[in-house]
Amino acid sequence: MIIRIATEGQYELPGGDEEEFQELDNEAVSACEGRDEDQFRTAFDRLLDFVRTRGQQVPDDSLEGSDVILPPPDTSMEEARDEFSGDGLIPG
Repeated sequence: MIIRIATEGQYELPGGDEEEFQELDNEAVSACEGRDEDQFRTAFDRLLDFVRTRGQQVPDDSLEGSDVILPPPDTSMEEARDEFSGDGLIPG
C-alpha cells in the first residue's frame, strides 16, 4: 500500500502492516467523532509515526499512485474531520 503524507512524501507500507494501520486510522476517526482534540492529536501523531517508521519512502522521481492520502502533519482535528469520519481513510 502506498501512503502519501501531504506536504511530506509517499511511503510504501508492507502488506502485513495494513491491519495495524487500519486500527490507528480508526482511533483517529473515534477521536474526531468524539470531538476530542487531544485524543485526535495523539492518534494522528501515532498514525504518522507508524507510516514513517514502518513504511519505506518512495523516491520523489517515482510515479506511484497513492492508495491513501493523509492530511499534513500540522492538521487540526477540525480540518481533518471530513477525512477521518465514518469508515476512516481506508474502509473495511
